[in-house]
Amino acid sequence: MSATPSLARRLTLPQAIVIGVGSMVGAGVFSALGLAAAHAGAWLLAALALAGLTAWANATSTAQLAAVHPTSGGAYTFGRRQLNDTAGFIAGWGFVTGKSASVAAMAYTFALYVAPGDPSTDWTPRWVAVAAVVVITGVNLLGITRTAQATMAIVVPVVLILVVVIIAAFSGSPQQFPTTAGTSQPGSLWGVVQGAGLLFFAFAGYARIATLGEEVVDPRRSIPRAVMSALGFTLVLYVVLAVALLQLLGAEGLAGSPAPVRDAVEATLGSGWVWLAVVGAALASLGSMLNLVTGISRTALAMAREGDLPRPLARVDERTSVPWVAQVVTGVVVIGLVLATDILTVVGFSSFGVLVYYAVSNLAASTLQERVIAGPRWFNLVGLALCVLLAVTLPPVSVLTMVAVFAVGLVGRAVVGRASAR
Repeated sequence: MSATPSLARRLTLPQAIVIGVGSMVGAGVFSALGLAAAHAGAWLLAALALAGLTAWANATSTAQLAAVHPTSGGAYTFGRRQLNDTAGFIAGWGFVTGKSASVAAMAYTFALYVAPGDPSTDWTPRWVAVAAVVVITGVNLLGITRTAQATMAIVVPVVLILVVVIIAAFSGSPQQFPTTAGTSQPGSLWGVVQGAGLLFFAFAGYARIATLGEEVVDPRRSIPRAVMSALGFTLVLYVVLAVALLQLLGAEGLAGSPAPVRDAVEATLGSGWVWLAVVGAALASLGSMLNLVTGISRTALAMAREGDLPRPLARVDERTSVPWVAQVVTGVVVIGLVLATDILTVVGFSSFGVLVYYAVSNLAASTLQERVIAGPRWFNLVGLALCVLLAVTLPPVSVLTMVAVFAVGLVGRAVVGRASAR
């Protein structure tokens, strides 16, 4: 093992695109459309368009920055180099803490699909979730090319399942569902913004490519292409899926469904095919976990290099070129969250952290002098404004929780900094 924090460039353009798609086509697509419809109502496509515009602005900023700074860390590195150390820390801390909770939630979601049970009385789902985290961590420890290969093995069947659902939904007869209560004003302008906030996070995976910037071959050319290609493919897939589900279930049926893909399968193919949606959701959860854990470990590596996290997290295995300490610690933290916390009630705060992360990226991109990727500065500022807009729509409890997490991180950083200065 080497303490020298250097990573090998082994990730090709197709592999980077696969990781981006695998990060976005996750478990969220199997439920997020229903949650967003409960707020946006018949204006679901407007909410999807707003979320897509926000994601496109953020992706443009991410691609511009990653082409100039092709190293690990994503917005943490961008913030430090283009703004200041504190801005970088805020972005990195928001990503590491928020996404750790997201991984735990994905593991828990996977477990509930494959081993249904009441976690308050039956610990089986939790142990299944722990096993999933252990397996995902083990795959990531094998190296970034193995991660890309595993992602391909997961994302291809998930996309194929969604294509089957889309075809079945367009071919099926519209279903009638009883009216269900969504928000107080479903379909209002505020509801559209809230729906966009929920849908935005289904697109957030393109940042994973930027956090792996140090491992991408020919980064100035490959990273921007991978980011925009992965987002473009995912956006088209989501739009077609949303139109298909609206055609089949209607806005009210979609809003009242916690699992619209499952309901679409049952309505068109019959209850005997529900397993198809279950398999898709389970695989999507694993794919999201696989790439989230990879991104967290690389951001932790970058932060450890600068002393914002403990230095041992920067250790790299010379054979596999993996930040193995950061990878293992990430797995341990996620397992702790799965065992000690009701993830489904606390993971909401991660949404605020992700928007802060992207806000820093947009602000940093607006200061770039070298623009390898074309795009005006005002578009970076549009991305920043949209991030702020979506953030203020989040539940107050989620916002306050994440603000407290940021405060703890900043105080801890200041204390460690003073101790190091003595």
